[in-house]
Amino acid sequence: MVGTRDWVPAGVDTTTPNVARIYDYWLGGGHNFEADRTTADHLERTLPWIRQSVRLNRAFLGRAVRFMLSQGIRQFLDLGAGIPTVGNVHEIAQREVPEARVVYVDKEAVAVAHSELLLADNDRTAVLHADVRDVAGVLDSPEVRRLIDFSEPVGVLCLLLLHWIPDEDDPAGLVRAYQEPLVPGSLLAFTHVTSDAHQEAFAVASDQMAERRGDVPHTRSHDQILGLLGDLALVEPGLVGCGTWRPAGPSDIAEDAAWNELIYAGVARKS
Repeated sequence: MVGTRDWVPAGVDTTTPNVARIYDYWLGGGHNFEADRTTADHLERTLPWIRQSVRLNRAFLGRAVRFMLSQGIRQFLDLGAGIPTVGNVHEIAQREVPEARVVYVDKEAVAVAHSELLLADNDRTAVLHADVRDVAGVLDSPEVRRLIDFSEPVGVLCLLLLHWIPDEDDPAGLVRAYQEPLVPGSLLAFTHVTSDAHQEAFAVASDQMAERRGDVPHTRSHDQILGLLGDLALVEPGLVGCGTWRPAGPSDIAEDAAWNELIYAGVARKS
């Protein structure tokens, strides 16, 4: 953890674990607290492959952004972006296309505060403090209106996000609402935790999160995740294990096959 807490916004509860900060810890970041680290370590004893799977998800982000760039995408909306660590969307996109524009959206105050510090000198990138379920609030925000041109294709990212949206909040409707204002050729990259191969272990891990007052993921099957996409068309190779979506090299795929089965990944196109 970093040596100062100047970056911690007033009112942040540091005693309750938060998924964005747990994710930051697993990636080796410094913006997390004791409650986050303790919970992360406890979860890892139940799901010993979870840290590696989170890193596979991060590697997928890079491949997805580079694929979107290859398809002509020059603007990105990262929903539920979390705490910025090495390999953020803007770092990857602007390294290859300096004029690329990125808006990060997250409801976690620490993620937003650190993002604002990181992006202070980058006028092609912005961060919005908002709940992604407030679609109108996100799309009509000054940050989005300044950087996203809805007459051109947009790359939307929903990585490790949709499993935090329960069925009663209509995750399929959320996907549809974000796609409605976008022109054909826009792309959606997403990852989603699944319990297809690890149902019992996930049930135990969910109970552990609930005991610590943390958010509990809503794992879905392969078919259920496909059902969230509506009319969007998956690009090859479809909805697959995170590590096996167009791997660029051996490091993108875990040595243990079980690690590749924890998270599904895909990219879908609006036609």
